[in-house]
Amino acid sequence: MKRLILTSPSGLTLARSGFAEVAVTSAFRFVGGPLPSPGELEAYFGSRSDKNPVGHWSHWSAWGQGSQDARARRDLALIEFCDPYEVIELWFDPGPDDQLQLIWMLDHFRAYPAMVDKLKLRLVAFDLLTMHETWRGWDQVPLVNVRSADLEIASACWQAYQATTPEACFDVVHRDLSGFPLLRPALLDLLRDLPSSRSGLGATEMRLLELVAAGFMGTNALFYLRGFRQRGVFNDMEIGRLLEGLAHGPRPAIAGLDDGLRSIDPDNARRRLEAFQRSRLSVTEFGKAVLAHKADFTDHNPINRWWGGTHLTNDNLWRWNQSLRKL
Repeated sequence: MKRLILTSPSGLTLARSGFAEVAVTSAFRFVGGPLPSPGELEAYFGSRSDKNPVGHWSHWSAWGQGSQDARARRDLALIEFCDPYEVIELWFDPGPDDQLQLIWMLDHFRAYPAMVDKLKLRLVAFDLLTMHETWRGWDQVPLVNVRSADLEIASACWQAYQATTPEACFDVVHRDLSGFPLLRPALLDLLRDLPSSRSGLGATEMRLLELVAAGFMGTNALFYLRGFRQRGVFNDMEIGRLLEGLAHGPRPAIAGLDDGLRSIDPDNARRRLEAFQRSRLSVTEFGKAVLAHKADFTDHNPINRWWGGTHLTNDNLWRWNQSLRKL
């Protein structure tokens, strides 16, 4: 059986496992910043030729691992590359970014109904990054068929996340998502990271503030101990940016974050990590008031970040408190 695996960057060990003839991972993240442009997303799936050049890292083939025959076909559009395979397995773990990548992939396949019978979804209830490539349990992960109706639901969810307000995304979590058992919790996690109507902070920011108040002065625990953090929406770099937002605004909620981070090039990961590791954090009096829901962070600090296709600013501030509202 010729099997192709489509997965996220979390599935790199799976891609190296030899479980399938070819595995292709994604190039994008869909949380923590503006979404890629429609042109970038289209180029990722498209063909590559002299008439239609695509940057190496912007094309699906740059993220594929497999046979020599597969490498010889790397300039094809992804849908053409998929054609010879009998089974196309989708491996995406429970994390919100992974689940977004799943619905993005299926939104693309929706335009090719002849492919539906090949699509199979692995119900991955664990973090793919934690698995070693030699693990023998890959074929024991539950496998279900993807139906045409599932493609419609996935597409609706992806379009909702891309919308310029979170309203459509709030609506789709109330639809029948039974074809994707891990999707609703992921979407709810994303919604909880909208600014709270009680504190002005998203759930991850609030948890970071709680941990610093509990005595976690160093940043390593905040970055790497996900069990303590209890939030899986953002990666380490994105957690760093959240800390900067909490610490470097006009009225900071956190003190002690290395001031050099204000001027270090955002792409200089080594120097930024060194600055984070030098930091010794504490909660300010204002931060304590925010924790107690006696002050609103957004009343005193600028907001400028992206939630899917929604640009959150102080003038376009969507709030979450088990329901959605705009101020």
